[in-house]
Amino acid sequence: MARRRDLPLERDGTGRFLPWLIALMVYLACLALAGAVMLNEASARWQSGLTGTMTVQIPAPNSDRAGEHPTLVAAVLDVLNNTPGIREAQPLSHEKVIALIEPWLGQGNVANDLPIPVLIDIQLHDDPDSGTAIDTVALAIQLEQVAPGTRLDDHEIWISRMLRLSRTISAIATAIVILIGVAAAATVVFATRTGLAVHQGVIEVLHIIGARDIYIARQFQVRALSLALRGGLLGLGLAALTLALLAGVAGQLEGPLLPHFTLTPYLWGGLAALPLAAALIATLTARITVVQTLSRLP
Repeated sequence: MARRRDLPLERDGTGRFLPWLIALMVYLACLALAGAVMLNEASARWQSGLTGTMTVQIPAPNSDRAGEHPTLVAAVLDVLNNTPGIREAQPLSHEKVIALIEPWLGQGNVANDLPIPVLIDIQLHDDPDSGTAIDTVALAIQLEQVAPGTRLDDHEIWISRMLRLSRTISAIATAIVILIGVAAAATVVFATRTGLAVHQGVIEVLHIIGARDIYIARQFQVRALSLALRGGLLGLGLAALTLALLAGVAGQLEGPLLPHFTLTPYLWGGLAALPLAAALIATLTARITVVQTLSRLP
């Protein structure tokens, strides 16, 4: 009896718009999930690249005091190399500084007479127990006294803020996906109850001849599974086209702080699971709705 179709569910319009609604919900869920995953991956790359480092920026020299600038740089390096907790302090070459500026100004657009500050890359001890914790405020004051205008950039502060932002956005994306699942379930409940009302006469006849509630519920859940799976695959296809388009546009952008818009197998696996999750939600919701509704009938 599981393969029989005593209810003409395919011939009524109760589930006409269900695939389109499921497609829209899966599409939005895919975009939310993709945004959260790529932001988390970008945060992990930033954290791995900047953890354990700091940067000192010495302003470009004035034309009337250019001769004193090498002495100021040497004094700053002496302070850094004698600070407990710092493993190494090396000034970046002029070519490396130009390479850092070019993504913002464009390759070949950096003028030769552009005043470029001196950047010093600081590597901290990998083992926190190998040296005294660095008091960044005191170190910044000391560097300012040695070379006025010198700025100390502690990457840990920036990383912690980015991680907090990433976790917040991930939590919001998760909440959006959950709300979409709830909305999908509510849509299936409405469509199922409408179908029960439309086919009430047939259902009463089936009850009279001995059909059980589970048998009737199975027909509704198979119908819900088919509609939700079709809608979910459509939403996944639209999301894949959107993400591929965004990846192509993002690949033309250059920027040191922009996250790499890459569609990894891990991301595709998560996106492919969304239509299956939508179909599972629709199937269970239809089954529970039918069983609970028919259990109240006399």
